[in-house]
Amino acid sequence: MTEQTSDLRVAVVGVGAMGADHVRRLADRVVGARPVLVADASAQTAERVAAAHPGVRVAPDALAALDDDDVDAVVIASTGPTHAELLLACLERGLPVLCEKPMTTDVASALEVVRAEAAVSATTGKRLVQVGFMRRYDAGYVALRQLVETDELGAPLLLHCAHRNASVPPYSTSETVVLDSLVHEVDGARFLLGEEVTAITVRTPRRRRSAPEGLADPVFALLETQSGALVDVEVSAATGLGYEVRTELVAERGTALVGTESGPLVARADTAVRGRRVPAGFLERFEAAYDAEVQAWADAARRGTAAGPSSYDGYAATAVTTAGVEALRTGRRVEVVLEPRP
Repeated sequence: MTEQTSDLRVAVVGVGAMGADHVRRLADRVVGARPVLVADASAQTAERVAAAHPGVRVAPDALAALDDDDVDAVVIASTGPTHAELLLACLERGLPVLCEKPMTTDVASALEVVRAEAAVSATTGKRLVQVGFMRRYDAGYVALRQLVETDELGAPLLLHCAHRNASVPPYSTSETVVLDSLVHEVDGARFLLGEEVTAITVRTPRRRRSAPEGLADPVFALLETQSGALVDVEVSAATGLGYEVRTELVAERGTALVGTESGPLVARADTAVRGRRVPAGFLERFEAAYDAEVQAWADAARRGTAAGPSSYDGYAATAVTTAGVEALRTGRRVEVVLEPRP
């Protein structure tokens, strides 16, 4: 694919809450791209989303959307188990693709995607897959990463993370909390610290009385990294209060907290101020990050390539969360061994 001079024509596969939001984003806010086609397991949902955006058509199924002559690139926002087949189909067709997390739900299929993309890259010199880890585009997380890169606070020692949802879909299980929610903290740790996670322990404290039946809530994870830094993560699935995400870096010469309304709260000897509100949901909390993420993807896709979090990043996160599911089941610390990056 050569660089486009006209708008990038995008098919969105899966138009539930996340996919429908991406359709709105592409239609209203992203420069140089527009939605032209939607597909969803629910024909009624697809029709409703398409009807809200003039010029958007409904494809009979996901693969038909990929084969449509009007489609230049694809956003995958369907359920996790569908991602591997769709990603491989996009690679086979040479379509740049933004795939929501998790990239896939198991290590074998994640590696298959990584290797398939590597084969395409060996021929074209271009990447095609970007994984939807939007926190890498959040202003607070970018600032926190810069603090680490510039060594302003010294070497990182700990990350304290909280990821709290007001509620979760009725089909959620303790395992999906690890695979679908904890995955953000896994990639966040890799992004912020610039290194891999080498082991994970997952424990469940006393269960929240209001939690849905059969769901461990909250879940507590401890991640170990290559340098010896530790990352502790609390994932609460059903607080009933709103959507709250924050991360605090503890380094040799200070601390820095993101997830406040005013950006990073850096504490030194001349410590700062506090104050924040809890957003209603993830689309509100990370709206600006989603905008920046999709714009960066669209800019790259117009050049026939991809930017941002790679298929290898998706694989690495899946490897950690898969180990996390084992740790959840067994109560044991599980080591994470990654295949080398192609």
